[in-house]
Amino acid sequence: MSIDYLKRILTAKVYDVADESPLDAADILSTRLSNRVLLKREDMQPVFSFKLRGAYNRMARLSAAQLARGVIAASAGNHAQGVALSARRLGCRAVIVMPVTTPQLKIDAVRALGAEVVLTGESYSDAAVAATAQQAREGLTFVHPFDDPDVIAGQGTIGMEIMRQHQGPLHAIFVPIGGGGLAAGVAAYVKQVRPEVRMIGVQTEDSDTMARSIRAGRRVELHDVGLFSDGTAVKKVGEETFRLCRTLLDDIVVVDTDAICAAIKDVFQDTRSILEPAGALSVAGLKAWVERERLHDETLVAVASGANMNFDRLRFVSERAEIGERREAVFAVTIPEERGSFRRFCETVGPRNVTEFNYRIADPTQAHVFVGIQTSRPGEAAQIAAGFETAGFRTLDLTDDELGKMHLRHMVGGNSPLARNELLYSFEFPERPGALMRFLSSMSPNWNISLFHYRNHGADYGRILVGIQVPAGEKKQFREFLATLGYPHRDESQHPAYRLFLGAHAS
Repeated sequence: MSIDYLKRILTAKVYDVADESPLDAADILSTRLSNRVLLKREDMQPVFSFKLRGAYNRMARLSAAQLARGVIAASAGNHAQGVALSARRLGCRAVIVMPVTTPQLKIDAVRALGAEVVLTGESYSDAAVAATAQQAREGLTFVHPFDDPDVIAGQGTIGMEIMRQHQGPLHAIFVPIGGGGLAAGVAAYVKQVRPEVRMIGVQTEDSDTMARSIRAGRRVELHDVGLFSDGTAVKKVGEETFRLCRTLLDDIVVVDTDAICAAIKDVFQDTRSILEPAGALSVAGLKAWVERERLHDETLVAVASGANMNFDRLRFVSERAEIGERREAVFAVTIPEERGSFRRFCETVGPRNVTEFNYRIADPTQAHVFVGIQTSRPGEAAQIAAGFETAGFRTLDLTDDELGKMHLRHMVGGNSPLARNELLYSFEFPERPGALMRFLSSMSPNWNISLFHYRNHGADYGRILVGIQVPAGEKKQFREFLATLGYPHRDESQHPAYRLFLGAHAS
């Protein structure tokens, strides 16, 4: 088995379209993890993904008659681009069936390469069913994205390059797994020439069909798959890839969405490149492995498999990366709705950097505050929560709560019958550690804060929206107070959206 794949890999026809991608050191991540981390930069291929290796190796071996009829493939995007580029190079028709959930960036890229795109289903498995039916109708040749020996061998050339590029001690290679073609191919080569090197697959917790299949001893089909890492959203792994991975992989690490977002940020800090979620999956798994095994002073390789990222996903990635790296903890804190308690809360936060602060008056006796705080080490969230409790503030730690992170943090607010005499002001202040707490400390205790919203977006200036209850007879004093603050500000009390959604009782 391995000898056959070794021959297939050594004779694979990939370099007509693919480049030998660099094996780059990730110096910043290496220092943080106390291990030497190397990135196999498949994101630098012509289609920004490793997938063209296997696609071209399969298609270059088709007969002239098969090429004349054309090819068809099912893909969430990267295999599609590989098939489309290969078809253009070989001069044949290509039809690509893609899930409707495929990022628009990948759809546009496939069409730009001259392939015909058919959108159907919500996952690769759904698209594969439709592609098989069209293949039968039109006599096309199906180019499987993973469960084909020639495709597996094409992906295996990555393992061949790693072994050639790094001939010193190597502890482990981490590869993302969707259908298993990449993991199977790389492992088939590496285990034949360097059997001591550990091969570690990485999957998302909501698309872990290979991990489940290996545990069960048979291929397991998932009912649904997570779509954040769309490049690995496969309901059922291939028969041949399962056989190879079951035999050759040393372990499979399963990670969550936050860990992937943190890995995207890690790679950006080292390379200034932005990987797609599936592309950063191996880095997330590497980090989890290092923590689990308490690894030090080893050399580790992560295959950065692709960079076809939709730009509009970056906001979500940025939001979740800090939590995934355990650099942000989020809490729901209840404090007494009384004078002085807000200042006491700020004193409890102390010099820590606040990343988010949301509050809306809703109860005459209690204030419920959603707060995000920057952390620097594992376990610090529990320490912060304990500090709030010691200060007498009931605290709910939402750092690992999906509902809180995804939705509730954006829903703190609404109309309040208690927000009488409310004025709404926006403020700006230089964004630096401690600046928010200094701003809060400068607010006069004479007027009640009824609304507060702040989120650190990484800009030079922080922006805050504050609702303050000021009796009609004290507005002159309030304007004088604003003049002493020294922060640029603007009266937003007549803003139509505020009055519609938040300010029914403003005056």
